[in-house]
Amino acid sequence: MAQWGRWHRGVSVAKRWHRRAPTPGLSPWGVPTSATAGRRRGWEGGACGGGGAERAGGAGPAGCRPAGHVALRQRSPIYRGAGAHSPQSASAAARPAHATTATMTHQYPALTAEQKKELSDIALRIVAPGKGILAADESVGSMAKRLNQIGVENTEENRRLYRQILFSADSRVKKCIGGVIFFHETMYQKADDGTPFVQMIKDKGIVVGIKVDKGVVPLAGTDGETTTQGLDGLSERCAQYKKDGADFAKWRCVLKISDNTPSALAIMENANVLARYASICQQNGIVPIVEPEILPDGDHDLKRCQYVTEKVLAAVYKALSDHHVYLEGTLLKPNMVTPGHSCPTKYSPEEIAMATVTALRRTVPPAVPGVTFLSGGQSEEEASINLNAINTCPLMRPWALTFSYGRALQASALSAWRGQQDNATAATEEFVKRAEVRAMALAGEGC
Repeated sequence: MAQWGRWHRGVSVAKRWHRRAPTPGLSPWGVPTSATAGRRRGWEGGACGGGGAERAGGAGPAGCRPAGHVALRQRSPIYRGAGAHSPQSASAAARPAHATTATMTHQYPALTAEQKKELSDIALRIVAPGKGILAADESVGSMAKRLNQIGVENTEENRRLYRQILFSADSRVKKCIGGVIFFHETMYQKADDGTPFVQMIKDKGIVVGIKVDKGVVPLAGTDGETTTQGLDGLSERCAQYKKDGADFAKWRCVLKISDNTPSALAIMENANVLARYASICQQNGIVPIVEPEILPDGDHDLKRCQYVTEKVLAAVYKALSDHHVYLEGTLLKPNMVTPGHSCPTKYSPEEIAMATVTALRRTVPPAVPGVTFLSGGQSEEEASINLNAINTCPLMRPWALTFSYGRALQASALSAWRGQQDNATAATEEFVKRAEVRAMALAGEGC
């Protein structure tokens, strides 16, 4: 009875197949009837059976195909245009060679030759030999943390007084600082004598920059990852900042390393945001500093950080290419490749330098004029030692490798000031001293 039941069910299935609505030229299984008939008759062509080789499109053993093989290839969407028997392949072969490029994306002129030259000249001025960037773009919230550490109230006037200490440094600073990044508030502040801070910087031959992003926001569907907001109205803001004296800008995206991060979504999203920002800046005559910061939090080792850095930078430069960004008119502000703060393994400056330069060589095009490293939570000493090691690394380095430091340039000056105007001169001297030490590191002359 069991065998009878199985046989009966098999017959029922076969009947259901045969009850399907017939399709002209096709069997119930969707195979052309000519091909089905050919399989019933056996393989034709060549050594397999008579003169069917010519009908099947082949000769000898290579032409052993079912009689309906040609019909199957011509009717199936899988085979259309894919083989020598396809009608489309014949027409493609007849087209001239230049016709195959007609479907490629055309790069419409985004910048004039004059715009490109202006952007390139600005970028080269910022990373001229021996020069780096002072990142004085701390937000009001970030300045609160700095001032609270020395017992100073976070008011607009105290912030102005502190920035005045940095910007009033004498002419020695222009030999080691090529650019200063401003925060929006600082852009429109003045010194005690009424001189705008922007003018004070320009008078020293230093390029003025501006932070233009609006901070990070959560990226939904990820493990606590973020993207950066501020693209809305960016073109109008850049145009105004250009009129007010800014020639370059900074935009920061943040990624983190854990077992599950950075995700492919976070890498792609932040890369595209950076590329869109860079394109908008260049349209307004502003050199974009591209900053994809990978946080040093965690217990990851040096190898893991290098791997993630390479993946992130590769995605960033793919996005910049897709958005037709002029690389000669950009700068990169990456993290150094370092282990996580909680990593039990300690690495030498030479190991950090080798991992950092290797990651850059694998991802950053030589067209980029300069790489301006962020300090990434390193102390003043660590930032100088690692920068010196990077600039003495034996690998080929086609870019200027310099600094874009905030805390690593300002910590000593802030401690010397402590909110007392009587200490302003001493604080300025500390800042100049630290800037000169960074310039020595760029030349590989030690720290």
